[in-house]
Amino acid sequence: MRPRSARERSAAEAVDAVARRLGLAAEHSETSARVTGVTMDSRDVCAGDLYCAVPGARRHGAEFTAQVLAAGASAVVTDAAGEAAVRAAVDSAGAEAAVFTVEDPVRAWVGPLAAEVYGTQERSFPLFAVTGTNGKTTTTYMLNGIQRALGRRTGIIGTIEIDAGGEPIPSVLTTPESTNVHGILARMGENGVTGAAMEVSSHAIDYRRVDGIRFDVAGFTNLTQDHLDLHGTMDAYFASKADLFTERRTRRAVVLADEDWGRRMAEHARSHGVETLTLSLDGAENADIEVTDIEQVGLGFRFTVAFRGDRLEASLPLPGDFNVANAALAIGMVLASGVPAEDLRGPLADGSALSVTVPGRMQVIGTEPAAIVDFAHNPDALVRALTSVAGRRTILVVGATGDRDATKRGTMGRIAAELADVVIVTDDDPHGEDPARIRAAVLEGARSADSDAEVLEVFPRDEAIRRAVALASREDTIVVAGRGHETVQEVAGVDVPLDDRVELAAALTARGFRVADQAAETAAHIPSEERA
Repeated sequence: MRPRSARERSAAEAVDAVARRLGLAAEHSETSARVTGVTMDSRDVCAGDLYCAVPGARRHGAEFTAQVLAAGASAVVTDAAGEAAVRAAVDSAGAEAAVFTVEDPVRAWVGPLAAEVYGTQERSFPLFAVTGTNGKTTTTYMLNGIQRALGRRTGIIGTIEIDAGGEPIPSVLTTPESTNVHGILARMGENGVTGAAMEVSSHAIDYRRVDGIRFDVAGFTNLTQDHLDLHGTMDAYFASKADLFTERRTRRAVVLADEDWGRRMAEHARSHGVETLTLSLDGAENADIEVTDIEQVGLGFRFTVAFRGDRLEASLPLPGDFNVANAALAIGMVLASGVPAEDLRGPLADGSALSVTVPGRMQVIGTEPAAIVDFAHNPDALVRALTSVAGRRTILVVGATGDRDATKRGTMGRIAAELADVVIVTDDDPHGEDPARIRAAVLEGARSADSDAEVLEVFPRDEAIRRAVALASREDTIVVAGRGHETVQEVAGVDVPLDDRVELAAALTARGFRVADQAAETAAHIPSEERA
């Protein structure tokens, strides 16, 4: 994704500007090369591009120089390891492309170079970032719901979708590569976006996908066990998230500080020069933003947000008490950006600001029985989902992903048996692992729990969902956890079409249970090849 109108820039000026900003060296001969785009994917090169030849997991990007020159690249940036291959390809092609050899790490240059070329440092609209283990997607949707209520044209970059102000863009990663992020931001500007929100995962920070961006406000939801296959320890996981809360990455921060990791994050942000507000739902002393008077109303909630003498009444139609925290964080971030509390009073009170549908996040598929699909794919998220529906007999469909942190499988099984009445263990996304082995670990955890829950093993997943509905009465609650909005299941390298929302709606309908209108609309908008 790139801006429609190419902004031509001197390649040398762009590289030299980034060198000064990073405090790193760049070598190049005098050149008049002009560039209009930036990429580090040799397959995406367009005429006039600055190609960043970076080392990959298996091959160095310099090996593809001949290919990018043939596609019309005007300049190539690489490191000492790639310089010889780049220059040899340029000489062999007789090309006039400029070559820049920059100091390691070469990936540190990519995002800032994209910002220089696309002009995204001159962004005219507020940009919000949300990070944390759980709640990122829902909070970004709520941020945009609030902004739309303020009359803003919104954009979003996240797990479920990327939207550049009414222009949808396929989303493959929670946060795209930095060159694409800057291209999308430039496109948002062209499309008249006046407010945008972005999910920022730990992967995005570690892999430099948000380099070259300084957010207006960054928000922190929580930190719980997940992605330890990448980070190794919770301290390393925290450190990755904490890099977002530094002066070079964000101007302000709002941190949910009711737990130790949140309090630690707030201290970190302040110590790194970030203007920081703390948020509390537990009456924490000295919290900057307090949430009080939480009351359940139907499937949703009412609550009050207190900030600097103002009290804002808010109505939230979404189920799940943890969504009160997500909503409050979104409200706090908008307030932190400088929006007067009075401007939010009406849209929050009447529910219009927070009336958002977040695909696969506590998404209500049916009401009798209550039938919910949620992305809960780690222990903390599973606890939050199940405790939010406590009080009725609960039938849970759950599994665990393959090729990921295996230590959480037994924990999730134990939580399932402790908090649900019927636990149906099935397959999530096995990826390259034996599904039976994954199910066995979840089953072992479930059967080790001090619980009277009925524990079943049913696979494949669509059959498990049908079994859950077959066991339900109108007074029960069905929760299908783990995959949320996803429409394909990866099994041994094969993508199998499977959407929990569609399967659950079909199973409810087959038994004569009514499907919620929103769920029927969601299913209707899923392409037929994905429903097959």
